[in-house]
Amino acid sequence: MTKSRMFCFRLSESDYLNIKRKADRAKLNMTAYITTAALDKPITIVEGADKVIAELKGIGKNLNQLTTLCNMGKIRCPELPGVKEQFGAIFEVILTLNER
Repeated sequence: MTKSRMFCFRLSESDYLNIKRKADRAKLNMTAYITTAALDKPITIVEGADKVIAELKGIGKNLNQLTTLCNMGKIRCPELPGVKEQFGAIFEVILTLNER
């Protein structure tokens, strides 16, 4: 979507800092945060998502390495109960974070 309109307004320093803090917490820039809030769209903040994403990336790298070894013929159809358990644990964490 192209943004062709500019809208300026004045606010106090304390209001600016408060909005800036909320935008930073939501990991949005000021324009995105104010537009989202003004249009009554939900702003979802998931604390701890960075740790979960890092864990998922680690598991993904391990799966890629296993896939490469399978394609090279160095290993054959590995059993992955540990990976299934890790994915289950991460899924539980995501559900817990989503309920907050």
